Amino acid sequence: MLAVVAVLFQCTMTPKPAPANESPLSALLAQEIFHPAEPQSLEDAGLAETVAESLILKQLAAVGNSTGRNLAEQLCLPLGVLDKILQKLRTRQYVAHRGGAALNDYIYVLTEQGREIAQLMVDACNYRGSAPVPFVDYVTSVDAQTIAAEAPKRAHLEKAFQDISVNPEMFAKLGPAVNSGAGMFLYGTPGNGKTTLAERITRCFGQEIWIPRSIIVDGEIIQFYDPAYHEAVEESTQSILRRDNHDKRWIKIRRPTVVVGGELTMDSLELRHNPQTHVSEAPLQMKSNCGTLLIDDFGRQRMDPLELLNRWIIPLEKHYDFLTLPSGKKIQVPFDQLIIFSTNLEPKDLVDEAFLRRIPYKINVPDPDVEEFHSIFEHCARLLECEYSRSVVDTLLERHYRPKKRSLRRCHPRDLLLQIYHYCVYNGLPVEIKPEYFDLVVDNYFAVVT
Repeated sequence: MLAVVAVLFQCTMTPKPAPANESPLSALLAQEIFHPAEPQSLEDAGLAETVAESLILKQLAAVGNSTGRNLAEQLCLPLGVLDKILQKLRTRQYVAHRGGAALNDYIYVLTEQGREIAQLMVDACNYRGSAPVPFVDYVTSVDAQTIAAEAPKRAHLEKAFQDISVNPEMFAKLGPAVNSGAGMFLYGTPGNGKTTLAERITRCFGQEIWIPRSIIVDGEIIQFYDPAYHEAVEESTQSILRRDNHDKRWIKIRRPTVVVGGELTMDSLELRHNPQTHVSEAPLQMKSNCGTLLIDDFGRQRMDPLELLNRWIIPLEKHYDFLTLPSGKKIQVPFDQLIIFSTNLEPKDLVDEAFLRRIPYKINVPDPDVEEFHSIFEHCARLLECEYSRSVVDTLLERHYRPKKRSLRRCHPRDLLLQIYHYCVYNGLPVEIKPEYFDLVVDNYFAVVT
């Protein structure tokens, strides 16, 4: 039951898995357009030898000793690519063999000279781990996996929204906006599911893409993969097309939905350089490439809305952005995502006409009518495994909504039923929908709101 409550809190259900009897043709058409092949050399990987040497020495400095295979695993490069570099480092007496390992491998350690060199490299850049992907390869991957190439149809939207309540009029407006891939405003009173709608929109597009764990540009390393926004998925082994092993420096994720709210600052939209580690982190709009970027509660950030919009007025039109490296050099990066502004305020009160023109779809998310309100109540009651009673909900409306001219919100059924659930569990009672239970929880729920 607790698992059910957790699902209800999110107002979502687990999507249905793909049919087990999917046809070979469907599987073929589902193949990804971009697939990073495993490099057979440093040239294939697009890496300078000095970069690979630095990563090996810093990794050995951190762990003390390691087999060649473990080093290859940490750097996400094939052992065959690292073998020649390890031999050169041994010839220059930066590393030494501490002993043998299985499968013609060795245990490597740093020499005294190697430790000195490694420390200098750590001071210059503390990054270690997966070898970075060249920036040009990242740009190629965004072009290949662009969300602009997707054109979701009605069936895609119906599948993505199958387990939440969306009235037909809203669905008719939302569909063309999602199909266009252009930006949109979702506006209306709080509690009507604007954030939920925005998060579901990403599901309408192709499900999975490849992203680099880290990127290198002009010698600067940018950490890109972020578990807070990127949900890793295992590569399917059921493909009818045989694939070579993929480049381990890349990771397959679900198309990202990056959600930011009142905490958004201008600093979040620039490369964030750590002066202690000398490693940079990709900005939010870059992490959302090939996915959706939701600016929630727009207008309530700790900065003027116009400041944020002026920062993005060119990227929204040109589909590229400019970022400044720690060296001061500017680089052009893709700006390739469906950007959604969710706000409780009127868009025209926040931005000027020039910006509204660049966000072509402005969709009002209205309050539900009585029938939809009943439908949401019935759906939430089903999740809580309690019997739904239309007459009891009618009593709720007569006692606590109509006399006070209280507006209906899509979040009310979920929130009120959860309070009833916790009241019943605490008192050891069956979870039921009763008028007296609503009398209790309504006082708690609406006391501060009104």
